[in-house]
Amino acid sequence: MRALVKPAAAPGLELTEVADPRPGPRDVVLRILRTGICGTDLHIDAWDEWAAANIAPPLIAGHEFVGEVVEVGAGVRQVAVGDLVSGEGHLVCGRCRNCLAGRRHLCADTKGLGVHHDGAFAEYAAVPESNCWVHQQPVDPDVAAVFDPFGNAVHTALTFPVVGEDVLITGAGPIGLMAASVARHAGARHVVITDASEYRLELARRVGVDFAMNIAEHDLDEVQERLGMTEGFDVGMEMCGQAAALRDMIANMSHGGHIALLGLPAEGFAIDWSSVVLKMLTLKGIYGREMFETWYSMSVLLESGLDLSPVITHRFGYTEHREAFETARQGRCGKIILDWTVERTSA
Repeated sequence: MRALVKPAAAPGLELTEVADPRPGPRDVVLRILRTGICGTDLHIDAWDEWAAANIAPPLIAGHEFVGEVVEVGAGVRQVAVGDLVSGEGHLVCGRCRNCLAGRRHLCADTKGLGVHHDGAFAEYAAVPESNCWVHQQPVDPDVAAVFDPFGNAVHTALTFPVVGEDVLITGAGPIGLMAASVARHAGARHVVITDASEYRLELARRVGVDFAMNIAEHDLDEVQERLGMTEGFDVGMEMCGQAAALRDMIANMSHGGHIALLGLPAEGFAIDWSSVVLKMLTLKGIYGREMFETWYSMSVLLESGLDLSPVITHRFGYTEHREAFETARQGRCGKIILDWTVERTSA
């Protein structure tokens, strides 16, 4: 089969022929239909400091995917040939206290498909049955391919109650945009998102936020006044990992407000802990998805009419991967899809 491989400890990915995967007793083999490109994949392609510390070439990259089951191992019971499956990219140990208690998203020994084990940038991929989400209802394959980051958005957006609340989201990348859609769909009163990219702020307007704020042109005090808010935001979702964004969020939270933190800072930074204490704020870190409660919520949200189509802005055939990665790297995009059923989008 053809696969997008990190062949050596150096920049670049190579589309090459590799052996077809064979399933273990509890694995399934998927014919990959679509994959999403993630920031992690850009790190692997660039071979930056993070990639050099975490990746052991050769490796098939890719952890956002949907495929059709074409083969199952002898011990597989819940997944069948012909099923449409999105993949949970986190591989947990199954033995630690949290795994045994059903809190698999808190496993301290989590490994990643496409990071520590061969992933899904390929025509076929072998995946543990326990990492398969079988779609019971029709779903757009492009959307099914991004259930992994969609899950990050849902986990973040629904960590704290949002019905009737004023929500602030810092960072209008694909996950921030999806979180905004979820918050709006779930009944938030006002949804405000901030970013420096006018392209991505326009995408936020398409998903229906109340105010998409360019941080170079407006401040949150002004936005609150425009929206008739007097006591600050009730729920914050920090998606960009930037010090200024979190500080600004804390300064504009209501007393007793809640902040969900998904963005990963490149380095440590100081925040105003006095405001956190005096406002009695709750800060909670978010990583990945709750397996599989978040996945259930994702499917129900889509079935009830949540529309993610504005977030998916570019589609490429799998041989166009270099153009796809360059588009993602430039940032004038939402979510980017690689189609593994065609070589080129013009085909």
